[in-house]
Amino acid sequence: MEQKEILSFLQEVKHPGKGSASIVELGMVQSIEFQESGKLTVTLAFPRRRDPLTEYLVGSTRAALVRNLPTGMEFEVKTVVASEGEPRKKANELDLSAVSKVRHIIGIASGKGGVGKSTVAVNLACALGRLGYRVGLADADVYGPSVPTMTATEGLSPLAEQDENGRDWIIPIEKFGVKWMSVGYFAARGQALIWRGPMACSALKQMILQVRWGELDFLLVDMPPGTGDIHISLVSDIPLEGAVVVTTPQTVALADVEKGVSMFRSKSVSKPIFGLVENMAWFTPEEHPDEKYFIFGKDGGAKMAAELGLDLLGRIPLVQSLRESGDRGEPAALKETPDGKAFLELASRLAEKLK
Repeated sequence: MEQKEILSFLQEVKHPGKGSASIVELGMVQSIEFQESGKLTVTLAFPRRRDPLTEYLVGSTRAALVRNLPTGMEFEVKTVVASEGEPRKKANELDLSAVSKVRHIIGIASGKGGVGKSTVAVNLACALGRLGYRVGLADADVYGPSVPTMTATEGLSPLAEQDENGRDWIIPIEKFGVKWMSVGYFAARGQALIWRGPMACSALKQMILQVRWGELDFLLVDMPPGTGDIHISLVSDIPLEGAVVVTTPQTVALADVEKGVSMFRSKSVSKPIFGLVENMAWFTPEEHPDEKYFIFGKDGGAKMAAELGLDLLGRIPLVQSLRESGDRGEPAALKETPDGKAFLELASRLAEKLK
């Protein structure tokens, strides 16, 4: 279940002493959390001077949850003390200060897995950095984080620090002139990340909104493949400016592109798509850069872009060095190879489009 659904349930709980305003409107809902077991915990904040209606409000909150939650779902209602007059952030308000100095937040998406979305995201970040832009990348593919491997930063642990208000911040890893953050930095090598939807959404927000990004021109968000609750949570809670969609020329990949594009264009999401990237557009032997072999089909991405009314931002050739560079943690965009030049052209077109 989403946090917004829980908040809608709690709107039913009115405070009799506050003009019948709901506990949500009064900012009394301090947090809504899901444990690994799926258990829901709702925490209500009361002033230091004990509210005589505490038991009533806790009981009403429990009753609202019993009425609305799925049968058998475990939950508890906790209370904490907050000083009178102390500002309390409502549970449906997100702290966006971490990205307040980021000019463009761009999602890198794909309709299905296996099209090289993360490869494009990592190399696009490096290419933008080569063009002189300040760049960060958040690896939001919480089920299959690959950024640590593709940047040879596996085994590194981001540092944490507290600000003057006692809030903890994560310091991103910096390499190749780009700031990197991934849930993979917090999981042991080979560890499976088995998370329920709400837990994955919570981790995703933390990977973006609790990081000291500082001043950036671009923050790229490597999104999970497909369309699901993580994507909806991301576009609802993170101020994405728009998205770039990655595909291959294969028919099976192009069929899923249309679904991804429809999600971004739906009324509930309504985010612009800056263009389509055709990855593995053709095979080019590194020793014969002028030769092209269309082993996955020819011009599939270009035709799909035209059908959907999208710009074709770039076409990335399949070169053996691209795979090898990714495995070694040396992004191809840092080199003067055919694929490296293609990523630079892609970065230039995206930057120009956003001007």
